[in-house]
Amino acid sequence: MEIARNWKDYEIIDMADGQKLERWGNVYLIRPDPQIIWKKKCFPEKWKQADAIYHRSNSGGGHWEYKRKLEPWQIRYHDLCFQIKPMNFKHTGLFPEQAVNWDWMMQKVKQENREVKILNLFAYTGGATVACLKAGASVCHVDSSKGMVAWAKENVMASQLQDKKIRYIVDDVIKFVQREIRRGNSYDGIIMDPPSYGRGANGEIWKFEDNLEDLVQLCMKVLSKNPLFFLINSYTTGISSHVLENLLKLYIPKKGKTTCGEIGLPMTDSNLILPCGIYARWEK
Repeated sequence: MEIARNWKDYEIIDMADGQKLERWGNVYLIRPDPQIIWKKKCFPEKWKQADAIYHRSNSGGGHWEYKRKLEPWQIRYHDLCFQIKPMNFKHTGLFPEQAVNWDWMMQKVKQENREVKILNLFAYTGGATVACLKAGASVCHVDSSKGMVAWAKENVMASQLQDKKIRYIVDDVIKFVQREIRRGNSYDGIIMDPPSYGRGANGEIWKFEDNLEDLVQLCMKVLSKNPLFFLINSYTTGISSHVLENLLKLYIPKKGKTTCGEIGLPMTDSNLILPCGIYARWEK
């Protein structure tokens, strides 16, 4: 498991009974997590610090209960800066465990000593986009949500990277990659974080199990002749990281190394680790 241990502005303070107590800068949140099946709290008194709690409803969804008014705020990861705000369905606009992937791809880009072109699909609020821009790459950021792309622009500006080479695309990722194939465009690095289920900009339906293989095949046609890496990240329940690695082994013809595994977050002042998702990587 790859563990994101290098945060200063984020930490898990405690976790128990299906919930985690987190610090995001100077804001404390309680959010649900299905991996936390134990009931024992290590630091019971610290849960009183919470500024907001996300409550799930029996009918699906949920709502935030605020102990104090929260305005959007920023947190930093090294030189990267991100805008944070509580959203529907417990999210905050950032997945801090992804820092392990940011570190990995930044190192790969910096080692190249050339301009590296990155395609970031299902790019959300742009954590990986910001990381790759900071490392010196040019990035094409693609997401079907206009709001998420606008948020990514805020993160790029907060990190003072707005003058770097970046394209923001609001579109269905499959249709966009098909157009890039017709245009003859190519990329040295491809990142994707596909949802379990989703709808594209014009109502296109995406299902992880049905559509991921086709997308990986399509992406092979926009992979450059000197590719650097291909990263698939997933939070889809029931899928093994080896499934993602198998897709990369099946379709990437270039010689390189494939790895896969889990990503996780440590809990402060304990030896507990929270599993958060899976990844597979191909690198030259």
